[in-house]
Amino acid sequence: MSGFSRRELVAGVGAASLAGAAIAATSTGDPHKASGKVLTRIAYGSCAKSDKKQPIWDAVLASKPDLFIFLGDNIYADTRDPAVMAKKYAELAAQPGFKKLRKSVPIAAIWDDHDYGENDAGGDYPMKEESKRQFLEFWGESATSPRRARDGIYSSYMFGPKGQRVQLILPDLRWNRTPLTTIELGGKDYEAWAKERHAAGKSIPGPYARQPEDAATMIGEPQWTWLEEQLAAPADFRIFGSSLQVLADFAGWEGWVNYARDHQRLFQAIREKKANNLICISGDTHYGEVSKLDFNTPYPIWDFTSSGLTEVWPVTPPNSRRVGEVYRAQNFGLLTMDWGARRSVTVEVRSVDGKPQLSQQVFLDSLQVRT
Repeated sequence: MSGFSRRELVAGVGAASLAGAAIAATSTGDPHKASGKVLTRIAYGSCAKSDKKQPIWDAVLASKPDLFIFLGDNIYADTRDPAVMAKKYAELAAQPGFKKLRKSVPIAAIWDDHDYGENDAGGDYPMKEESKRQFLEFWGESATSPRRARDGIYSSYMFGPKGQRVQLILPDLRWNRTPLTTIELGGKDYEAWAKERHAAGKSIPGPYARQPEDAATMIGEPQWTWLEEQLAAPADFRIFGSSLQVLADFAGWEGWVNYARDHQRLFQAIREKKANNLICISGDTHYGEVSKLDFNTPYPIWDFTSSGLTEVWPVTPPNSRRVGEVYRAQNFGLLTMDWGARRSVTVEVRSVDGKPQLSQQVFLDSLQVRT
C-alpha cells in the first residue's frame, strides 16, 4: 500500500526484465529453528513504520504465539540508498516491543514493496540485490541459506511432527514481477479522478487494472517450479503467506487478481498437487478483512488480511469477495489451531489492545480438493 503520493502511484514501475534462472529447491522446506515445534498459535502482521511507536507488540506477545510471521512492509525504506535502508532496519531493531518479540518468539519473514525498496516496485528495481542482502542479514539467514541462491527470497518451512505438520509458504511477489497496468483515468491524475468519484458518491478503487498479457507474472517461472514442489509436499495444514491479497477482486491496488494467469495458475496448482488444508494470509492494505472464493476453485479458498501494525488506510476499497466488515485500525492476525478430533483453525484480526475484531473458524475437512 502506498507510502508515496497518489500521483506517484499512477506512474507505475517502468519496464521490467525477468531475473536469471534460480537454483531450484531440492527439498520441500527450508530449515527453521522452530521446525520441531507443534504450532497451535501463530501470529502475523505487516506494515510497520520503523520511526513510529509500535505499541501493538504488547498485544502480540500477550497472545503467546508459537511463531510470528512478518508479511512485508516490515520497514518503510523507500530508497535506493543502502545507508537509508540500514538505518530503517536499525530503527526496527531498537523498537522495545520488537526486541521482546525477537527474543522470545520464532519469526519467519517475507518482504513487500517498501522493504524491497520502493513503492509498488517490481522486477526492474535496480537495488534488489542489496535489498536482498540486507533483508537476509537482518533476519539472521545463514551464509548457506537456500534463500541466498534463489531469484528472490521465497521460502517454505515445515513445523511439527506427522499428524500436526504445519507448512508455511512465503512467495516473493517482487523480484520477478512484471510491470503494473493502470486504469483509464480520463486524462486526469489519480487524485483528481478519485475526488470526482468521491463527490459523486461512487466507490474509489486504486489506480491498477488487470494485466492483459498472458506472459505477465507475479513470480516468474523458477519460482513457479519451486512453488508447485512445495504444494506437493505432505502437510496437515498449510499457510500461504502472501504479502499481497490473494482473493480481493479489483480493489484497484496491487494483488494477485491483477495478474490473471498467475491468479488462476495458483488455484490450478493447488488442485493438481492435491494441496489440501490451505488457507491464505496477507498484508499490504492498511486494514483488516476476510475474503472467500468458492467458484472454480479446488475447494473454498480463504484469505485473511491483517494490516497494518502501525499504518491505517482512510477508505475502504471495493472487494466483492469480502466476508463481513473491514477493520480500519492498527491490527495483527492470530491463527489458533484445534488439533482435536475435528480439526479446525480460528483466524482473528485483533486490535492494538488484543481484542478480536474479526473472527472466522474454518474446519480442515472443508479444505479438501474436490474430485
